[in-house]
Amino acid sequence: MAISKIRSGDEVIVTAGKDKGKTGRIVRVLDNQKVIVENVNVVKKHEKANPEKGQAGGIVEKEMPLHISNVALFNPETGKGDRVGAKLLDDGRKVRIFKSNGEVVDA
Repeated sequence: MAISKIRSGDEVIVTAGKDKGKTGRIVRVLDNQKVIVENVNVVKKHEKANPEKGQAGGIVEKEMPLHISNVALFNPETGKGDRVGAKLLDDGRKVRIFKSNGEVVDA
């Protein structure tokens, strides 16, 4: 069973790009190695009105995807981004751990 290093709902820190240093929660993980982080990489997009869907036109702010390599899982103990590994527990469960201190990410 493969274990994904970054999942939806994780607290991450951006490591590269215009929003470097910002933290946020992952809203969605896309299948092409990209993630959408709330309140990070926000752009203004011109949307055309669509009366059939009841959608008004205008300029809207939208969160755009970031590549998964440009975010790191936020470690609350160190206050920094951290690399993630996997470990097999004694009871047979496979869990994610922080590489720096070996703490379990998900309890």
